Parts: sequence; structure tokens; C-alpha cells
Amino acid sequence: MKKIFAIICLFFLFGPAVSAKVGDVSKVIKTPGPCPKGLAFDGNFLWLSDDFTDMIYKINPGDGSVVKDFEAPGFCPEGLAWDGKNLWCVDAGEKHMYLINPETGVAVSILESNSQDPRDLAWDGEYVWMVDHRRDILLKVSTVDGMMVQSFPSPAGEPAGLTFDGKYLWVTDRGRDRIYLVDPRDGLCISSFRSYGPFAYGLAWGKDILWNVDYENDEIYAVEVFSEDIFSRWDECRMSLHCIKEFRNYGPGIVETLDVYLPLPKDRDNQTLIGDISFPDGSPRIMTNMWGQKMAHFHYDGIKPFAVVKPGWKVKAKVYSTEYFIYPDRVGRLDDMPEDVKKQYTQDGDKYRINDPFIQTLARKIVGDEKNPYWIARRIFDYLGKHLSYNLKPLGGWNPAPTVLKRGTASCSEYSYCMIALCRALGVPIRYVGAFSRRGDDASYDDVYHRWTEVYLPPYGWIPFDANKGDRGEGTRPGEAVLGVGNVDARYIITTESGGGDEYLWFGYNYGFSWTARGKCRIYEETYGLWSPWGEKKYNKPLNNK
Repeated sequence: MKKIFAIICLFFLFGPAVSAKVGDVSKVIKTPGPCPKGLAFDGNFLWLSDDFTDMIYKINPGDGSVVKDFEAPGFCPEGLAWDGKNLWCVDAGEKHMYLINPETGVAVSILESNSQDPRDLAWDGEYVWMVDHRRDILLKVSTVDGMMVQSFPSPAGEPAGLTFDGKYLWVTDRGRDRIYLVDPRDGLCISSFRSYGPFAYGLAWGKDILWNVDYENDEIYAVEVFSEDIFSRWDECRMSLHCIKEFRNYGPGIVETLDVYLPLPKDRDNQTLIGDISFPDGSPRIMTNMWGQKMAHFHYDGIKPFAVVKPGWKVKAKVYSTEYFIYPDRVGRLDDMPEDVKKQYTQDGDKYRINDPFIQTLARKIVGDEKNPYWIARRIFDYLGKHLSYNLKPLGGWNPAPTVLKRGTASCSEYSYCMIALCRALGVPIRYVGAFSRRGDDASYDDVYHRWTEVYLPPYGWIPFDANKGDRGEGTRPGEAVLGVGNVDARYIITTESGGGDEYLWFGYNYGFSWTARGKCRIYEETYGLWSPWGEKKYNKPLNNK
């Protein structure tokens, strides 16, 4: 009995740690030199270059021991790649790319690097790929003469590491401390996650594990990328939000009835509510609409001239940055969608008009014969980023999708309507969420709000796709635009989840209201959110010099 009890205790103590998520590190290896840079994997061993010792090390990934080492052919060894037989090394000082016999350490071939500032290398089975960290590009080069075959912008401004997993490229960004997944066909940045170390450098791929060497920590990490758990939270902020619907009657008549509907936030991946929601202006009736959204219903009778009512709610929450890493080949098919989700979130609506011939034709033109739900949503996301621009003038706000797409300008709501219309026209379940946004300082005021969409991707569930954030204008790096997919910043409290219009909010979010009057009434109304931090107060204090 004692043995059984001990086993049960060990399960509860260590069981949760067994389940890794994307980005988790399963092994840490101390590097043999102080300036590790290039990394490669030959199927059994890791190869590492060091810019201080000018050595190349063969490392046992099991115990981290150095099996072999030899001098690098140049004085500034950077990237490494394994081509199945030999080791490629690029030197940042010599500007040469060397093909090295791994048994002897002798360079059997020397080519021009075709880059003035090369860093890491990757091998795709036919060509060598190279990072140029000054021009911020990825180059595919010939192994015959070292000349460029193809190039495109790197995901980020300071690329340092590169590898190939058999289908996609992986690229590190030492500025943002992120690792990106990139399509080698066109340079499209697919997804990303935060690096474990503070200065992610060389990358290597082997046996479904991504290996990354960190230049600052002098460590090599075995990084999990194929876990079923794709979700991570970061950047906890402790915020209080007061939602207020202000309604003023300037008369001279009487507002006979006023009904205000305020959607209520709940616990989500990006937010954890602390305590109950409070209502400073009375006790509303709590109700649920057709989409399952809980709302506070405030009712008023006989609002006299110059009277003001301010229904609202208050809540404290822990707010997070959330990230969902998507590897497209692991997303299920359209047939894998739950029937209830498919039925509810592929419906038409006044703002969508999915049966409009323009929507039907455009959706098929954008997506072609694609059947993967991720790629359907992603191609629509990219199309909207290229063909719409954020602008509310001279027209705009909440126009239906066909009108917006023909016009070419959109609000965040209209980006959402277009994303929903085009996805639903192809049978992909999609909904929108609405939120109050913290604008800069922790103590801030928001009367603009934000809305974006979530696409259902089996087996993972609802994944954020904010097409408005995909529109970054000319000069935007691919890694910036992709942050609109699978990422939510730690500056939102989401109030509304909806598939479309209802009798209370119509196609809105954050609030809905209706009123009747006896006599002429001039009405002023506004809705806003007051943000403030909670917890320990912050002060700017100098260090004690004594």
C-alpha cells in the first residue's frame, strides 16, 4: 500500500511536467566554447562552430560530450549545415563557404559566399540556404559556384540562425527573440514562437527536434515543436477595467424607455478574471444571447431632460500575451470540424453576404483548390493585408464585405466582416471577438475598441486571425505581419464572442442599446473603457548611491 501511495504521489508531482508544449526545452547542453554560432545535425551528432576558439566541435547530443574537434578553415566561422555526407561552413571574415570532410576537417571545396555578412546555413537536399544579417535576406545558393538561385526578405531584422526540416525553413531573430517557420517557396512566414534563450543563434534539425544554440547563455537547447499543446502565455499584466455606457437626454422631451446591453467578459486564454464582475449603477438582469454570450441588461424608464445615466461594469483581471504556434501540416481537414461548430459558424449574415457572386468568385480565386483550413484562412488573411488599408474616411465603419472589398479601405470591424465572409464562403468556421484595448499607458481611456476574428482549426480549436494587423504597409517584415496569426497582445480584455448579428447587439460588440421617447429629445451617448493597474503602485526612483 505504501508503494502504491508513493507512486501516486510521484505521478502528481512529476506527471504534469511530462506533457511538453511547443517551445519547451527537453535538454540543455553547455557549449565547449564561449562564442557559439553555427549548428548542424548529422543524424547522430551535433556540430558546432565557435568564433572565439575558431574550432568546429562534434558533440554527442545524449551527454553533451565533445567527440571530436578540429580547426575551422577560416578565422570567423559562422553557419554550419550537414548535406548527408559532408559539413558546410560559412566564414564571416573570409566571405567563403567551405565544404569540409568531417573525418579529416579538410576543406575539399571553397566557394564565394555570395554574401558580405553571412551567418547560418541550411541544406534542403539540393541547395545551401544562407542568412545575410545586414541585408536581412535569406538566400538559396548553388553548391557548384556559390551563386544565388533565389532570395527573399528574412522574417525579422536581425536573423542569425537557419535550418531546414524537410519542408520548411526555421529562422531565428535575435532582436525579437523569436523563431520563425518560413515557407521556402516564397518566403511566407507561417508562424513563430519565442526563443528559450536571450540571443538565439544557430539552428539545426533532427528527429523532429529543433536544436538552437544561444550565443549569450553558451548553451544548446533541444526545442519541442511538434507537441499537441501549441499554446503559451506571456507578459502578465494586472489590470482593472471599468466599462461605461453614458446616456444623456438634453430634452425637451422624455426618454420613456432605455435598454442597454453590455457583454460581459469571461475567463479566456488571454485573460483571467479576479473576483466577480461588479455593477456600480444598479443590478442588471443577466441574460444570454443566441451565440451564448452573457450580457448585463439595464432598463430605465422616464429619463427626464438633462438627466444622465451611466450603466456599466467593473472587473479586475490578469491579462496576458497569448501565442498559438501553427504547423500547417498538423492541422486537420475541413471534414474534421465538429458538426455543431460548422453549422453555427458558417452561417450567412447581413454584413457577410457569403452567397453574393462577388464573394463566391473572389474566395475561390484567392484560395484555389486548397483544402487545408489553415491555408484557406491564411491566404485570405494575406489577401486582405495586401488589398485593404485601414481608413475610415471618406466612407466606412460597418459596411458589408462586398462593399468593403470593392472599396479597398476598412475599419477593424470591416476587416473582420471580410475575413468571415470569404472563409465562410468556403466552409471554414470563423467568428469574431470584440475587446477594449489598453492604449499605451496602464492608466488609459478607450473609446475606439478593437475587433478581430478567430478561425476554428482542428484539432486545436479557435485560433486568432487579425487581418487588420496583417496590414502593415510597405516595408513590413514578414515576421511582423504574421503576428496577426495566433497572437493576442497583453492589452485587451475581450468582452464579446459572436458569430454574427443578434437582437441585442446587432453586429456590434462591447455594447448595444435602444430607446423610445415622448416628444423631441436630443440624445448624447458614448461608450468607453477606463483602464487602471491594480496591485503595487509604480514609482520612478533613482538607485541608492550610498
